[in-house]
Amino acid sequence: MTLGALILFGFLIGLCNKQFYKNLGVLGKPVCYITGFFGTPVHECAHALFCLIFGHKITEMKLFQISDDGTLGYVSHSYNPKNFYHRIGNFFIGVAPMLVISGLLWLLSYLLVPDMLRSVTIEVNKIDALGGIAEILKSVIDICKAVFSHMDDFRWWIFVIIGIFFALHMTLSGADIKGALTGIWLLLGLLLVVDIILYLIGVNVILKFTHAITTVAGYFIGFMSLALAISLVALGLSAAIGKIVQKVKKV
Repeated sequence: MTLGALILFGFLIGLCNKQFYKNLGVLGKPVCYITGFFGTPVHECAHALFCLIFGHKITEMKLFQISDDGTLGYVSHSYNPKNFYHRIGNFFIGVAPMLVISGLLWLLSYLLVPDMLRSVTIEVNKIDALGGIAEILKSVIDICKAVFSHMDDFRWWIFVIIGIFFALHMTLSGADIKGALTGIWLLLGLLLVVDIILYLIGVNVILKFTHAITTVAGYFIGFMSLALAISLVALGLSAAIGKIVQKVKKV
């Protein structure tokens, strides 16, 4: 469920961010550089952090650059392909920006709009990660509603504006996705083996493990829903700015 949510949120946030720059038209590229100056280093540091956690060697790292091919930053790393831990690490290294930046947004909300975070947490605690897709989507909508219900607080707007700079650059690149795919099958296989072993130990053990996993999945969905809400706000703002730019051109 957690992996499925990661794929779904990654797709939705990536779609919002792509449309964000498209809505801005000629302003898209300079805005990308401005937001990228702040967001790209966090994106790349997230990759680097998980490289260190999983024992990969960082061979080259660029926190921010302006290049002809549009690459704003990158982390090159090497590992031992015979090392099981290293190979599983490929998945986490690939998706690291989504994990780290969504966590950063959660922390930012705690510091700036704790009332909103309490509202979001109430909705997160209602999530049944083992429920159907329709039920989980309803939970995501309820979380987004909880986020938007605090728009009348000026601190909310400060949170959103800062959050946009990071959320716009949590989207995974093609290289990120490719790297993550090299480790996902090993991770799924490991989880299957763990489930079998715990089941053989005892039903109560597997039930406790499943409860722990679903609790983590619920909070992960909450984290990503918060990031999605910010991306939706950014999308709305870009649409409004884009229309203003078009009107100015016609004058």
